[in-house]
Formats: sequence, C-alpha cells, structure tokens
Amino acid sequence: MKFTYKHTLYASYIGYITQAIVNNLSPLLFLTFHNRFGISLELISVLITLNFGVQIITDISAVKLVEKIGFRRGAIWAHILSSIGLVGLALFPHIFSRPYLGLCIATIFTAVGSGLTEVLISPIVDSLPSKEKDTAMSLLHSFYCWGSVLVVLLSTTFFKFFGSEKWYFLPCIWALVPFANIFFFAVVPLAQKITEESGMPFKRLVKSKIFLICLVMMICAGSIEMAMAQWASLFAEAGLGVSKEVGDILGPCMFAVFMGLARMMYGIYGASLKLHKALVISAVFALVSYLVTVFSRSSITALISASMCGLAVGIMWPGTLSLCSKMHSGGNTAMFAYLALGGDIGCTFAPSLVGFISGVTQNFDFQKASIIYAADSVGFGLKCGLLAICAFPVIMLIALKKLKKFENINE
Repeated sequence: MKFTYKHTLYASYIGYITQAIVNNLSPLLFLTFHNRFGISLELISVLITLNFGVQIITDISAVKLVEKIGFRRGAIWAHILSSIGLVGLALFPHIFSRPYLGLCIATIFTAVGSGLTEVLISPIVDSLPSKEKDTAMSLLHSFYCWGSVLVVLLSTTFFKFFGSEKWYFLPCIWALVPFANIFFFAVVPLAQKITEESGMPFKRLVKSKIFLICLVMMICAGSIEMAMAQWASLFAEAGLGVSKEVGDILGPCMFAVFMGLARMMYGIYGASLKLHKALVISAVFALVSYLVTVFSRSSITALISASMCGLAVGIMWPGTLSLCSKMHSGGNTAMFAYLALGGDIGCTFAPSLVGFISGVTQNFDFQKASIIYAADSVGFGLKCGLLAICAFPVIMLIALKKLKKFENINE
C-alpha cells in the first residue's frame, strides 16, 4: 500500500485524539480516585498541575529534541509514552505502596507524550501541501474535541455496564489508540519542508509584539478551556448532585461537542471569517458562560452554561495559532512549541487555581453565601474556583484590543 499525505493527516488526527484521551480520561476518574484511594481534591488538583507542568517542560525541551531525533521519531515516541502512561494509570496505583505515587508516575508518562504531540503535530500538518492552512489547522484541533467526546461517551457507557469498580480496565482499552498510531506514524510520509526546518530562535520571536500578544492569548485560551473541561465532571457529580452519567454527558461531553462544532465551522468558513471579531465574541461569550455557571441556582442551567462554554473557546486555540502562522510564513517548530507552552501554562495554572480555591472555600459556611447557590460545600468551593477564571476572558479582550492596533494583521 502506498501512503500519501492524506494518511499523514489521518495519523495526525489520531494523534490529537490520543491527546484528548490522556487529558480527559483522568478527570472522569477523579471521583473514583477520591473515593477508592482517599485522595483529596487538593492532591487531585496537583495531578492536573503535574500533567500540564510536565507538558510545559516538554514544550521547552522539544525544539532541541526534535532537531536531534527528527519529527518521525518524535511522533512515534509521543505515542509510545502515551501508551505506557495510560496502561500505568491502571497498574501503577496497585503496584506502588502509595497509589497516589503510581498515579503521578503514570501522569508523567502521558504528559510527556501529550506535550510532544502538541509540539510536533501542528507543524507537521502546517507543512503539508495545502492552500487552506487555517482549515487544516482548525479541523486538526477539532479532532481533539471529538476525541474528548468519544472518551466521555464510551467511558460513561463502560461505567454503566461494568461499574466504577472495574475502572482499571478503561485506561488499558484506551491505550490501544496510541499504540496503533505508533505503527501508522512509522510509515506515513512527511513533507520535506518539515524535515529540513531548523526552527526560529526564541530571541527573534520575542521581538515580535504580535507574537507576545498571541502568547498571552494562548495562556488565556488554555485557562478558559481547561478549567471548565477538567472540573466539569466532578462539578456536576459532587457540586450539582446529578448522577455521573448525566453529569459526564451534559458537562465535559457536551463541552467537547460544542467546542468541536465551533472548530469545524471555523475550518469550513474560516477563509471568510473576521477572526479578530470572532475572538472578541468568543471571549465575551466565555465570560458570560462562566458567570451563569457560577451564579445559576438551577443545576441544569449551570450544566448547560458550562457545556456552551465549549462553543466560546472553540476557535481560541487554533485561531491564535493561525494568526502567528500567518505572521511567520508557514510557521516553524519553535513558534508552535512556544505557543503550546503558553497554552499549557494556562492549562496548568487555571485548573490548579480552581482546585486550590475550592479546597480553601469549602471550609466556609456556604449556606450563608446565598449569592452563590450550591448543593453542598464541595459545589460551593468549585463555583468559587470557577469564578476566579473569569479574569482570563477579560485579559483576552484586553490583548485583542491591543492586537487590533497592528495594521499588518491579515484578517
């Protein structure tokens, strides 16, 4: 069989599905970890911090690493490490004397794999022969969303039929996806452009004010997206008092569906879209979604608002990447790596901030805080944590206002 660039694109799509698996499977198991192993919300938030913190280190190291091992080997190793981490998520808590240590080690493996995926796949797709770079990039990132939907739906179905006590089979099943893609990336062709690229020095990138503004926007995009995505399941279960199945489907699953739809629409109509205006609307919509989620007294309304937030953040990440790619013709590994670094900083800081604030505010008398309605102290704490994230869409609006001043931005 002769493999073409279409197969390279398919392998890249599976790579982003893999990233969705490693980033979204653990949050579905947070309550299981809390109940089965007695892990507190504060320590669970540390797992989130560890995941994206290691991804940040990977982002920083990836540029030099890729120069030594190449894009193909880098992509293969990304999937090998993701496979090991997913299997480890099931096995390591039972192997190590301290289950939490096992979860941390498994998280490190998946985080390195996810970080390499984020840095490598975007420039690989950007290098493929195509006149519609924005469309290809947005469709690529939409597969992260569809992967998230698959993770939630199939995992929820698994729990429904086999029960949460069999949870350790689930990571092993999902590990088959990156394992299969190891062999796919071993044979698909890579564009000569990507194999010869030497990368752009960071010192040159930071001289661009547009790049720095986009870096801030990536931090905000990662914060807004991942704070809701990482805590939606536990927020629905413990905070709103709905069942796990309803919480997972109306929370993180619908969040991913709306985010995927936004990215698909951007991929289809991106060429005629006024991206700056669309990003402004997205930031405002995200702010409103968070506020409704926090202050609504209705569980269903709060869940719907949380899921609709996915529509708001859908184009933030790929849209920012597209802007920088246009500024630096064709993009390069260093640019994508540092933008991924900014996104992962947001993905690390914001969910951890939610967990920290949640842990602190749970000790308050939530029944006296009538302005923030919650079914119990856990729900009150999570709502307080989510309220803090409202700062990020505001910062993004300020960044977009400054970005508008540059006349050389092509809409």
